[in-house]
Amino acid sequence: MKSKKIKLSIVFSVCVIFIGAAQQKYKMTTEIPKSIITPNSVNTRIGELTFFDGIPTEETTKKVYDQIDFSRGIEVFLNGIPGASMVALRQGCRDEGAVDGTIALFQNLMDSKSLFLTANTESIYYLSWIDLKNGPIVVESPPNVLGVVNDFWFRYVIDLGNAGPDKGKGGKYLILPPDYKGDIPKGYYAYKSPTYGNLVIGRGFMKDGSTKAAVESIKSIMRIYPLAEAGKPHPAKFKEVSGHEMHTIHSNDYTFFEEVNQIVQEEPIDSYGPDMMGLFNAIGLKKGKPFAPDERMKKILVDAVAVGNATARSIDFRSRLEGSIIYPDRHWNTPFIGGSYEWMIKGGGRNFDARTFFYYAATVNTPAMAVAMAGIGSQYASTNFDSKGTPFDGGKTYRFHVPANVPVKDFWSIVLYDPQTRSMLQTDQQFPSLSSQTNIEKNADGTVDIYLGPSKPQNSKNWIQTIPGKSWFTIFRLYGPLQPWFDKTWKLSDIELVK
Repeated sequence: MKSKKIKLSIVFSVCVIFIGAAQQKYKMTTEIPKSIITPNSVNTRIGELTFFDGIPTEETTKKVYDQIDFSRGIEVFLNGIPGASMVALRQGCRDEGAVDGTIALFQNLMDSKSLFLTANTESIYYLSWIDLKNGPIVVESPPNVLGVVNDFWFRYVIDLGNAGPDKGKGGKYLILPPDYKGDIPKGYYAYKSPTYGNLVIGRGFMKDGSTKAAVESIKSIMRIYPLAEAGKPHPAKFKEVSGHEMHTIHSNDYTFFEEVNQIVQEEPIDSYGPDMMGLFNAIGLKKGKPFAPDERMKKILVDAVAVGNATARSIDFRSRLEGSIIYPDRHWNTPFIGGSYEWMIKGGGRNFDARTFFYYAATVNTPAMAVAMAGIGSQYASTNFDSKGTPFDGGKTYRFHVPANVPVKDFWSIVLYDPQTRSMLQTDQQFPSLSSQTNIEKNADGTVDIYLGPSKPQNSKNWIQTIPGKSWFTIFRLYGPLQPWFDKTWKLSDIELVK
């Protein structure tokens, strides 16, 4: 008992001495603002953080390092989505042999068998992967297409066709590698890519409901080959992929980081800029080194990708982004927030959430999709909710009332998508869509009623099938949108629950 009292006395004396030293005024003492002092204990969302005179304890240090690794893992997921999506597209091209000049062609349109982020059922898609490591590649583009070259981080390189410098007449494009220093021959539209890996993708258009004319034009003109082979005969190299199970969706689990690591290893070290590469390096994605996190780090990254995926889905399906809603009183969203294909904010800076909003649900980056041009290109409106703000239920029936006189030069369409894959909804219908190009049933006043549900209604043939127990979302497309769409004198109606 006496020994215990002596110990308490010593502790009390040390505390008095310490407090006295802390309060004592010395000759060089400055009045220190409370705002710059770190308290000995702070309660936060990651628990209590403790310090000795501002020096973190070992326990606190472990907590904050776990937190920073976790938060950087989330940021790598959100910022790496464009690249991981491109890795998945490359794998899809490789699986179909759409590399080394061979072009995958959906000459009978793309249906719901393929997994592509929010593709449509009206365009004649074509795509091929090109690798510039052995030198420049020539792309001979056909007329009257909307084509584009995107780099390995899904950044815009150049448009081909209607929105490109050939102005829809067709032309020869020369895609140069990032380290190219040679002469540029005449007769080409030449553009340098920041990366070696690039995707060539485009769309032809049906005429009178037929794909024949566009397919013949693409097959007779389009060629992809090395510049070194220019002037030599280049036979057509096409692979028909309509109806194929072509998989092009990035992972939403730990393997996502392994997908991004492919680009880190293959591309120039500065291909995504020093800030983004710094984030990748911070979690172990370093050029020239294996991605092999230890047990602690892998566990953190498993959690980070789960939270990152939840974040991307929240941004996409329950957006809080200013400018995402097309009409303040309805539930239709625009994918290109701010009208910038680079998601730049006026006055400077990049809207990272807007970029995630687009790339988590879509692909192909071109100014032609972002800029409002009456009568040219296409415009998009998506919705995840019915008129009451409730997610769609595939076991229920909904009615989409399309007002008369849709402001389009060409045609309009609606396609249903699976929120899990963000690809076409897979049902008994080959094409989960309807468009004004098909034999659609109109009301007497020119309006159109489309029913969306698990069974076909008796009073209408305008029906798209859904699946009980599964949700869905939709995109309304306008091809050749006219001014009433842009000035909102014509508006889309919300989709209403019937039963």
